[in-house]
Amino acid sequence: MPTPKSLLDKIWDLHSVRELPDGQTQLFIGLHLIHEVTSPQAFSMLDETGLPVRFPERTFATVDHIMPTDSQLRPLSDRLAEQMVVALERSCRQHGITLFDPTSGLQGIVHVIGPELGLTQPGMTIACGDSHTSTHGALGAIAFGIGSSQVRDLLATQCLAVARPKVRRIEVTGELARGVYAKDVILTIIRRLGVKGGVGYAYEYGGKVIERMSVEERLTLCNMSIEGGARVGYVNPDAATFDYLRGREFAPRGEAFDRAVEWWRGVSSDPHASYDDRVELRGSEIDPTVTWGINPGQSCGVTESIPSPLQYPEKERASVAEALAFMELRPGEPIAGTPIDVAFIGSCTNGRISDLREAARVAKTGRVKPGVRTLVVPGSQAVARQAEAEGLDEIFREAGFDWREPGCSMCLAMNPDKLVGREISASSSNRNFKGRQGSPRGRTLLMSPAMVAAAAIHGCVVDVREIL
Repeated sequence: MPTPKSLLDKIWDLHSVRELPDGQTQLFIGLHLIHEVTSPQAFSMLDETGLPVRFPERTFATVDHIMPTDSQLRPLSDRLAEQMVVALERSCRQHGITLFDPTSGLQGIVHVIGPELGLTQPGMTIACGDSHTSTHGALGAIAFGIGSSQVRDLLATQCLAVARPKVRRIEVTGELARGVYAKDVILTIIRRLGVKGGVGYAYEYGGKVIERMSVEERLTLCNMSIEGGARVGYVNPDAATFDYLRGREFAPRGEAFDRAVEWWRGVSSDPHASYDDRVELRGSEIDPTVTWGINPGQSCGVTESIPSPLQYPEKERASVAEALAFMELRPGEPIAGTPIDVAFIGSCTNGRISDLREAARVAKTGRVKPGVRTLVVPGSQAVARQAEAEGLDEIFREAGFDWREPGCSMCLAMNPDKLVGREISASSSNRNFKGRQGSPRGRTLLMSPAMVAAAAIHGCVVDVREIL
């Protein structure tokens, strides 16, 4: 009998061209996603060598990081942003690459449109010049972020030199309480294992909680694998995966879809596959979670108090003390009640239709607290259309939220949506690093979209379960 394998090992072996002398694998990449920030440099390097794009039909482009969300009329008011978009447009025309720009009606954040268009499929290897490419593992793919020089190499050869990671199986058992979301699950995992705990690993997520999750919830989960140090995070494909992909623009159709499903089933981890490590969490023990520090591992449940550096191993105390000083938070104080200035709902982590629905449920319960600045940013034009068809945009507007156009927005400081001065933000995005949201002195509290909406209405961190 063949040796049982994990999904990672199956996909890796299927896409392995050869083993390199340094121990890395020359890996064929089935899908290459690009955007306007990391690709211009890569195309310039390609042009200097005179090399063509090897498989342009396997590369797809969008604009997201630098796009303004108040108006996307061209030319963009930011000259550098306009230049970056123009450069991407020119390179896509030159090399025959499909570009999803705002005129296409399919534009959006790269890690939102890949799955929603059916480009992301089980069994694939996927790469993108963005660290949160791990998102696509939610559909049973092996996906990872790369740098600009690797984008160049991938454009030219459709291959990358990559080290095969070990695999850690993370099982979340039981079930989640109402008001606890995929964002809370991944923040809890990172809190437990640490922001460097996944270095050298791929994370395979499983267990009853994961099996019950929708694909969009799994996308949130896999998105933040990178924040735990893992380059790859994935969920084995199942009926939810196949139902999600059926009928999507780039997915197989008819009998081809049925044949694809049979193959997709086969790439799932075998029942007795061996793993390099295993971790188990109980879903019932996970609460709505809020970060209090300057990395995603510095978090606590909404009913908990802010920790003291003395509660951590000695080697971590200095970083904890630094975080508390930067955030101006005192040990022993409850995280609930922490005031906010800005509420941001969106990003490749939580900018999908299910995220907006949950946030809108909370928005119905009141109005934004005076003085709180808000942004609700759909992850794509398709998400925006669906939300507007369901009347979610009106729910947000009536509650005092600012409804925006699709883009990365306040997740990162590459567009006009930024924190100012010492503002503190309740954010559904993925990183709370110093300066991440545009102000070197700005502060970020990561939480679920529903928790962000609740914070916007109350002007401070509150337990969304009390509202729901």
